[in-house]
Amino acid sequence: MDWIKYLLILSMGAVTFMLVKEWAAFDDRRKASQVTSEQTTLSSPVAQAPETIMGDDGVPVIASEVPEAEAAAQQLITVSTDNLVLKIDTQGGDIVYAALPKHLATLGNPQPFVLLNQTESHAYIAQSGLVGANGTDGKGQRPVFKTDKTHYQLATGAKTLTVDLVYQQQDVTLTKRFTFTRDSYLVDLSYLVDNRSDQTWRANFYAQIKRDSQPVPTDVGFGMNPYLGAAITTLDEKYKKVDFEDMDEAAVKDSVQGGWVAMVQHYFISAWIANPEHQNSYSLRRSKNADLYFMGFTAPAVEVAPNSQGTLGASFYVGPKDVYTLEEISPYLDLTVDYGWLWWIAKPLFQFLTFIYGFIGNWGWSIIALTIVIKAIFFPLSAASYRSMAKMRKLGPMMQELKERYGDDRQKMSGELMKLYKKEKVNPMGGCLPILVQMPVFIALYWVLMESVELRHTPFLGWIEDLSVRDPLFILPILMGATMFVQFKLNPTPPDPTQAKVMQMMPIFMTFMFMWFPAGLVLYWVANNTISIIQQYVITRQIEAGTQA
Repeated sequence: MDWIKYLLILSMGAVTFMLVKEWAAFDDRRKASQVTSEQTTLSSPVAQAPETIMGDDGVPVIASEVPEAEAAAQQLITVSTDNLVLKIDTQGGDIVYAALPKHLATLGNPQPFVLLNQTESHAYIAQSGLVGANGTDGKGQRPVFKTDKTHYQLATGAKTLTVDLVYQQQDVTLTKRFTFTRDSYLVDLSYLVDNRSDQTWRANFYAQIKRDSQPVPTDVGFGMNPYLGAAITTLDEKYKKVDFEDMDEAAVKDSVQGGWVAMVQHYFISAWIANPEHQNSYSLRRSKNADLYFMGFTAPAVEVAPNSQGTLGASFYVGPKDVYTLEEISPYLDLTVDYGWLWWIAKPLFQFLTFIYGFIGNWGWSIIALTIVIKAIFFPLSAASYRSMAKMRKLGPMMQELKERYGDDRQKMSGELMKLYKKEKVNPMGGCLPILVQMPVFIALYWVLMESVELRHTPFLGWIEDLSVRDPLFILPILMGATMFVQFKLNPTPPDPTQAKVMQMMPIFMTFMFMWFPAGLVLYWVANNTISIIQQYVITRQIEAGTQA
């Protein structure tokens, strides 16, 4: 019955092959291309989320109310902080460009990684505005704001930077205020309403991410297919993926207390975070006339009495998928760091990996240290597995003798094998079950290493400059193949010659596939296999020595 063990190993190889196919498909696509209150009398917003429809330009329309037309030339202002470089369009006040100076576009390239951008061939921007009775946006018209400067810079030693865009709506002054904080990727956006008229001012705040379906250029190389698409949190699902194909089929609408909507890609996200006290109307849909997708929300209407002031707005995050930061911003936003269905194992593993890194200061050695700890925890199970395989290896000559004696009589051969197992007190499944118990942990760790932005552009040893991409010299994959070969040599030889040849070819097959895996993942497998070899060698020698004695 040792065929079961090898069937499991072959199944693992088949799963790896399918993962690589998904990674290859991704590579092909790659190549194809909280609200702060200020001042006085602001009445409570309408309790229920507003009924909204979407205009052809993606701007929400409230109850068919259309603001008066506005037209002007586009002007961009630049905002620079330690974490962000943004460009804001004075027409509408949209964020049309976002670069991350602390994250390079590619290794060795001094240019920062650009997440948001608007060009002739690509659209990915963050929009926001006011709609409704006294709204300024809709039907293709956007307000044109005025600002004091065209470039804003976070001053040395300053903790915050405020950028005000001003729009005069007859007797109402609207200030669209962006507040930036040092060492943060979170931007607070507030509309300050100064109503000097003799009538109540009323409008709804909306915010959305506008993007086409263009695949994301990435430097991760050949691997798993990272998710690219939208995500929201709902009452039924704390983390709900809505990809482009979902929006192609039908618009997704929901009403949520607070909540957020995000655009997710490998390592980075952008997300609008709504006021947690409001019941907001979320909408994710595709444009009727173009390859454009709109993912956003509309807040309840806010009323500002005559001769008084009020505020409304939201927060916008644009940056890396840092678990601890996202946890603090909004409930369940950290789930955009997608560990799959084994998140309940993966998240503690990541936390422990981060803890180890705090002492070692190197992600490569931290991966090795974490692997050692995991192998130590599972040592009793591993030892049971290795003892079983060592006993099966001892039975190799006897099994070969039975094969020669009974030839092609498989039924007789199976019966004699069972007698032999019973006589020698060997469980043929003893080597498999302990491995199966450990598999969820190893798979969860795989996703931790795949999703951790901390590994991006992180060096290890001399020739590995980036743990998130393949080993440039293929040294780690070759070491991984060598460790697999040694492991198979320590395992009992299959009595079937064909099966034995297949098992001998497995290290070559796996080495070839792992040549394209990120170096951090291959490093984990090399460390895991090396520790397994040491454990298995020691236990096998102990059993053989006991037999000779």
